[in-house]
Amino acid sequence: MSFQAYLDSIETKTGLTPRQFVEQAHERGFGPQTKAGPILEWLKNEYDLGRGHGMALVHVITKGDRIDSKHVGSGSAHSDDSDRLWLDGQATRPSA
Repeated sequence: MSFQAYLDSIETKTGLTPRQFVEQAHERGFGPQTKAGPILEWLKNEYDLGRGHGMALVHVITKGDRIDSKHVGSGSAHSDDSDRLWLDGQATRPSA
């Protein structure tokens, strides 16, 4: 599953866009210096998200919308089309 696909499936499950999760995280004081554990615990307790999906959100909460270029077009199971993730929801994502 690509990084973007994780984010899309989180949105489908919760009804919240990745950007909305980032905003909620910042309201709770989570940011670039926050370790994964507290964020994963929040996501599990409030949204029943598992570790894989949670780690996708940990990345965007702590590092933003960029991913390492080694994941772009690699042909692996986690390959993405771009080094930038779309955080504003599936319905508003520009077509490729």
